[in-house]
Amino acid sequence: MAESPKDSSGPGLEELKALLVQALEEHARLKSENAELREEIARLKGLKGRPKLRPSGMEKGTEAFPAKGRGKKGRRGAKRTKLTIDETRIVKPEAAVPGGRFKGYEDFIVQDIVIKPWTVLYRRERWLPPSGKTVVAALPQGAVSHFGPGLKRFILSQYHQGQVTIPRLFAQLQDLGIDISKRQIVRLLSGKQNAFLAEASEVLRAGLGSASWITVDDTGARHMARNGFCTHIGNDRFAWFGTRSSKSRLNFLELLRAGQDDYVINQAALDYMRDHGLPQTTIALLAEAERRFTGREVFTAHLEKLGLTGLKVHPDPVQIASEGAAWGSIAEQGLIDGTVIVSDGAGQFKIAEHALCWVHAERLIHKLDTFCEAHVRAKELIRHRIWWLYADLKAYRQAPTSRRAGELRRRFSRIFSTTTGFATLDRLLARLHAQKKDLLAVLVRPEIPLHTNGSENDIRCQVTRRKISAGTRSGPGRDCRDAFLGLMKTCAKHTVRFWDYLGDRLEMPEAPAVPRLAELIRQSAPA
Repeated sequence: MAESPKDSSGPGLEELKALLVQALEEHARLKSENAELREEIARLKGLKGRPKLRPSGMEKGTEAFPAKGRGKKGRRGAKRTKLTIDETRIVKPEAAVPGGRFKGYEDFIVQDIVIKPWTVLYRRERWLPPSGKTVVAALPQGAVSHFGPGLKRFILSQYHQGQVTIPRLFAQLQDLGIDISKRQIVRLLSGKQNAFLAEASEVLRAGLGSASWITVDDTGARHMARNGFCTHIGNDRFAWFGTRSSKSRLNFLELLRAGQDDYVINQAALDYMRDHGLPQTTIALLAEAERRFTGREVFTAHLEKLGLTGLKVHPDPVQIASEGAAWGSIAEQGLIDGTVIVSDGAGQFKIAEHALCWVHAERLIHKLDTFCEAHVRAKELIRHRIWWLYADLKAYRQAPTSRRAGELRRRFSRIFSTTTGFATLDRLLARLHAQKKDLLAVLVRPEIPLHTNGSENDIRCQVTRRKISAGTRSGPGRDCRDAFLGLMKTCAKHTVRFWDYLGDRLEMPEAPAVPRLAELIRQSAPA
């Protein structure tokens, strides 16, 4: 019987690979959602959820021991020098002291707080000049609405820094005697906050423009009753948050544009497209003229005009072209120029110069399930060798040398090319060995951190907000939540009190002056 001819019209190998990757990602997402639903059902039934693995402790376990005698804590100094005395009261004895001599005073400081409603009636004079046009006296600075700057500062501080929910904040203000509604509180939190939103964009722009490295992370966030993702971008000098419906690489690149919404076709964009496998004919089509497009809809319409939106090929030309044009905008602004992006290994963050978090890499081994004593011994031996290497990498950052870098590279290869006989562990080691360049980026750039703990710590405020709130209901509410949390974290990194920052920006007369946060970021940038 003659063999039937092969069908060459089916999908190619690359398309099948892309479909497989897409199917695996969808499977992982559904698996994660299923686990979350199971935990929620168990919680509602009063059952115990799945056990939570404790962190391995590699970061703290590899800290250098302090020199002898340096670990002892000294006596705490007096705190009264840090306080500003607002009122001095003279206290006399209850009864006269016959024959006594006055010997001065013995000081006793009491810290207190005064919280009470304060309602001001401004009686604005009205004058009628000969011209017939009535003249009304202007309100003093800061009196722009029926709620004063002090009340606004209290509400913003309680909601963002204190993580107080709106219902509880409403009840608190009612108990204090403030006549306000929940809707008015929402308006004070998210209405007419353009100045704060603009400063948050300035913070991101100044941070990206002056950073030698940044750490990134994301977490789930609810918006308009839908699941979304909040992305953190920052380092030891700034923090910024952005919540969107997607956590794709295109979304990450759009966030890195620092408030700009343009797509630019320039040399950087074309290089990006070439590096990500876009065919040369398509690149030539896009490179006919360097152009700028405002907004994704305008750029998508341009791609449709070029006939790229209807192509069903891999890689997707629309996706790669959009990512490249967003990268072109970033490059044109001078952002991420030589900046190392340190991430936990999520694919959307792997752009430009990239480094991996060692804590997340070691956690993969820490979480491995063992099934016999030999597996336990193999796993613990590898973890011991990784901890030892990690401690030496931390020491290398303090005194980098080319000779030491070569030794650490050879040790890395020996550890992650080991065959233990534990098949799952061996496959994991081979996968980590393939990421050698990103894991050992610190040998080339000693100033970068070995982990993303900074992002993990910063993003906890978003996790807390997610736990106590059902999410935001409007675009301004979402943007204000992200902006104020980022500004609050940035203030903390520069030892600026968030309370003072709010008072200065709300133009309260007695508030101390606080410089623009973007200027503080630039001043503290490494030389």
